[in-house]
Amino acid sequence: MTTDLAVEPVSASARPTDEELLARYRPVFARIAEGALERETSGRLALEQAGWLREVGFPAVRVPREFGGDGASLRQLYLLVIELAAAESNLPHALRVHSRFVEDRWRERHTPRGQEWLRRIGDGIVFGTAVSERDGTFQKPATTLREVDGRLVVNGTKYYSTGALYGDYLTVAVLDEAGDRHTAVVRADAPGVERIDDWAGFGQRASASGTTVFTDAEVEGLGFLFPPPGGTAGHLAHFQLTHLATIAGIVRRATDEIADFVRRRHRTYPQAKAPVAAKDPLIQQVVGRADAAAYAIRATVLDAAASLDAAADARYALTITPEAERTPKGEEEAVALELKAELDAYRAQSIVLELGLKTTTEIFEVGGASALDRKYQFDRHWRNVRTLASHNPLIYREQQLGDYVLNGTPPAFLSPEGASVIGTPPAS
Repeated sequence: MTTDLAVEPVSASARPTDEELLARYRPVFARIAEGALERETSGRLALEQAGWLREVGFPAVRVPREFGGDGASLRQLYLLVIELAAAESNLPHALRVHSRFVEDRWRERHTPRGQEWLRRIGDGIVFGTAVSERDGTFQKPATTLREVDGRLVVNGTKYYSTGALYGDYLTVAVLDEAGDRHTAVVRADAPGVERIDDWAGFGQRASASGTTVFTDAEVEGLGFLFPPPGGTAGHLAHFQLTHLATIAGIVRRATDEIADFVRRRHRTYPQAKAPVAAKDPLIQQVVGRADAAAYAIRATVLDAAASLDAAADARYALTITPEAERTPKGEEEAVALELKAELDAYRAQSIVLELGLKTTTEIFEVGGASALDRKYQFDRHWRNVRTLASHNPLIYREQQLGDYVLNGTPPAFLSPEGASVIGTPPAS
């Protein structure tokens, strides 16, 4: 597809190479991986390990270099997320909303507000979330924002507060006195904020996805209020790809662990084709298939991430184009790229979830009852994939994708104002 959009050029000096990023972050990922099994067994949160990520600047990997970050692309971000997830799948999950907040500020990096927040992130602050509620209506939070004695205060209870215990600030979905929705940014340790580690899910146990209670918790000022998230397809694709990249890392770790298990295994079955498990062609097939699945999932996620990069760059180019120079065609092209990014995320979701769940089940074929020993915690891989797969149910994604393929009906997305935004199918 041709484009009239003059996408902002990125010089070689402004963007690191994959090799540079991996060389910088792999040592800390390896250090984090060393204690992952113990943390799973004990239920200990990876708070210290999150601090190691902060020390090396990982939360600012997407922040432009002039504001203190690495200036990485989205594809590079997800490349690193895959590797981090292989070390400790809870950490990229906990940083999911942080990454989205960074991306929203990246999109307004031409503005003083965007630059101010990017500098703060470059200096090391991290965001958790407090958006979802067990009560109330979708898109209409029961959590309130009120002015009391000249102060803006938040009151309400949230659940699924992923990463809340890891963050310096929390992004909170609120409704003001006029009935308008906002995202309020509240200090995680502010008076009136209670973060409770009561996440009861069977997977992603250390993602800190439990309850957060706000009792007259103060918002520091109007500069800490933002429009509610949404407005483009790319926004939703970003959230989904974080889960898929995390699954890619989980499957890679599961494959490596089961391969190591087979190498050290001496017992086998009477029906086995070799006296040692590692020499049995059937066992080799199971491990080989798992390795292929890990490769395919990684490649699928990174390909979808490249689509998201193209959409983000196109939207930003349109944003900084003087209004007098904008054309309907330019907007159509940006929307088409955003739609492609969203559809590619749906396609990736379908493949990644199926392969991820299948692979983390099939790995048990190599070891019989021995592989069930709790000391290995092999079951955590399936539990974690299943937990991530339960976000944004696949049945709806596949239906929307099928409707688009058959009828050209693009998915509907919600704008910040809650109105339906219909994308335009890309030209064939």
